[in-house]
Amino acid sequence: MSFLKSVGLFFVLTFVLVSCNEIASDLPHEVSIIPKPTSIEVQKGTFTINEKTTFYTDSLFKTSSGFLRKYLRNGAGLALENESEENAQIVFTLNMELPQEGYELDISEEKITINASEDIGAFYAVQTLRQLMDPQLEITNSAWNKNIKVPTLKIADAPAFKYRGMHLDVGRHFFPKEFIKEYIDHLAMLKMNYFHWHLTEDQGWRIEIKQFPRLTEHAAFRNETLIGHYNDTPQKFDGQRYGGFYTQEEIREIVAYAKELNITIIPEIEMPGHAQAAVSAYPELGCTGEPVEVATKWGVFENIYCPNQKTFAFLKGVLDEVCELFPGEYIHIGGDEAPKAQWKNCSHCQKLIAEHNLGDENGLQSWFIREIETYLNSKGKKIIGWDEILEGGLAPNATVMSWRGTQGAIEAAKEGHDVILTPTSHCYFDYYQSEEEGEPLAIGGYLPLKKVYSFNPIPAELTTEETKFVLGAQGNVWTEYMKTTDQVEYMLFPRILAMSEVVWSGPTENMSEDYPNFLERVESLMKRLKVKNINTANHLYLVEAKIFKRKDSVFVALENATPNTEIYYDLNSTGFVKYEQPFPIMENAVLRSEVTRNGGPIPTYGVTRTDTLLYHKGVRSSVDLNKTPHPSYSAGGKDALINGIRGSDKKYGDSEWLGFWGEDLHIQLNFLENTKINTLATRFYHAPGQWIYAPNRATIEVVDARGEKTLETIVIESDPNRNLTDLKFSLKKEIEASSLVLIIPNFGTIPDDAQGAGNKAWTFIDEIIVE
Repeated sequence: MSFLKSVGLFFVLTFVLVSCNEIASDLPHEVSIIPKPTSIEVQKGTFTINEKTTFYTDSLFKTSSGFLRKYLRNGAGLALENESEENAQIVFTLNMELPQEGYELDISEEKITINASEDIGAFYAVQTLRQLMDPQLEITNSAWNKNIKVPTLKIADAPAFKYRGMHLDVGRHFFPKEFIKEYIDHLAMLKMNYFHWHLTEDQGWRIEIKQFPRLTEHAAFRNETLIGHYNDTPQKFDGQRYGGFYTQEEIREIVAYAKELNITIIPEIEMPGHAQAAVSAYPELGCTGEPVEVATKWGVFENIYCPNQKTFAFLKGVLDEVCELFPGEYIHIGGDEAPKAQWKNCSHCQKLIAEHNLGDENGLQSWFIREIETYLNSKGKKIIGWDEILEGGLAPNATVMSWRGTQGAIEAAKEGHDVILTPTSHCYFDYYQSEEEGEPLAIGGYLPLKKVYSFNPIPAELTTEETKFVLGAQGNVWTEYMKTTDQVEYMLFPRILAMSEVVWSGPTENMSEDYPNFLERVESLMKRLKVKNINTANHLYLVEAKIFKRKDSVFVALENATPNTEIYYDLNSTGFVKYEQPFPIMENAVLRSEVTRNGGPIPTYGVTRTDTLLYHKGVRSSVDLNKTPHPSYSAGGKDALINGIRGSDKKYGDSEWLGFWGEDLHIQLNFLENTKINTLATRFYHAPGQWIYAPNRATIEVVDARGEKTLETIVIESDPNRNLTDLKFSLKKEIEASSLVLIIPNFGTIPDDAQGAGNKAWTFIDEIIVE
């Protein structure tokens, strides 16, 4: 039984209202706004909205004023009467000096004034005002005739980035029209302005195209779906037909709905890869012409569009209808993960490469994309593509969405192309967000809330002039492992809150101060999300254990960034005590820790964390790496290899595993003093379905006190039925070592018959245990 449960304490969260002048970096409790405004001055007093409140708006502000009227009518039963500008108590006024999406919100005890140069700016002012009101107003008819009090303040606000987006994949799993509207609602509340709708995939085609009925009759449905994780051996399937699609009437309805919320929808029609569902419906679109099924499991497939006349006629026909349905300026054409094996074996493709002097299959893809771009440009549209469209040469007017890190954005911006940042390291919301064992199944990876909040969409490698090509950033929700709307919401919230603040308020310049303040506002907004019945993940009250060295001793530090909390811990079942400062360890230990508030448990969300600490000889060394871990898989930094904590047996993306993409590793441990060693052990993650391969061999080089070296090499054999591959060196004799080097060659290029064929393999390594 934990300390908290044993004392049986209960806790009621109360908020103390603070009335003072504040700036946006330190919002008081009753003014809790996400994303954080550019500037805010909180004053004393409140303004009350009730049945006597009157209303005036300039004719320009139809959408924004209409939203506020509807919100108050639905939530509180208030139908505000119109009045003159001079006498009204809620006033929308025009100020052409304000930026396009900017606004001013002035709340005094007498009136509320919203100033903006355009309707969209006033709409964002209303979203801010919304967050100042009682959360119960989110429920229709929940607060009839209630007096609604809002704090008096002055806000001046405008976005940091032009593009503030969220993505949703409906190809792997299909979600109904009403949920898509709810998703768009979430974006609007957080002042995001683009919805990237991923509509076509290997596993399903989701948009009705009148010219090609088999896309919805056949390609929209698969025969069955993978159960569990792709890496599970053997793979299992549910045997249930699955699918769905949006009619053109439904799409028009959703587009119109989004327009009223100032959201532009960007449809994605994948090409030339991720096309197996379409090829299944029309085999003549592929290079072989042979029938294939709509994909039933996840991954990348070789059945891509063949660049022939039939394919281009098909795609142009599809795009004609897509352009008519979606009035926005962008069409996303994918361009990612297109295996070229069929193109290599296709005489027509090879003829095209020769005739157009394209060089190779990458050049052919670039030609393919340019053909599509030319067509879409002729229809007044611009294309967006994933960063693979850089390979073989970039289409003249393309915008690059950089997902494999930031390098694609850097290259494109330096060439004068617009870019949108969505790297896996900070923007992939299908990754795990917690290291707790009870988390729902995810694809892998590890992206906690804090890391999303730390994201800076502007790469440091760009000059000031080049940064003008950075339009903004986007969070991505890929749904291989999200079958239900509840799962989507769980993976989305609260990480979307952090992303919204990054793209509206701009990246933090002081993480140590800004992040706790953000968490305080997240806590407050959680009440609104609960009222809206959003299935929100809450990991605000988990303890983070860190091991560090001070002189010749090893210490444990415990952290939780949520304000106004305490940590209690128990070491080796000696009883829970309040954490005051880092404490030393000198042996293996089991550490349990909990976050409390006012000495009591936090209702619903109080969780006891358990860590097993291994006090091996490597813990008292320092570590050097020849390569930096990939940003997506470096949460613990290099010291995670010798911090005494092993990674998860099931999640390679937690803060203990380190990931390296296609690189040979030299890991050197330097002991603080000459140390007698006999063994070295570690383990690798092995999941070929996700491009992760354990190495085939490893070498250890031990340097003794006299500087003499001992080398041993081991051949490593991975069990195809396990995701973990163990490595252990047992030295022939004990060595008093000053240092050692572990040499790990990368697996190399992924073979042709495997997922990710032709790409570099990943290496994932866990704790290095020295005894």
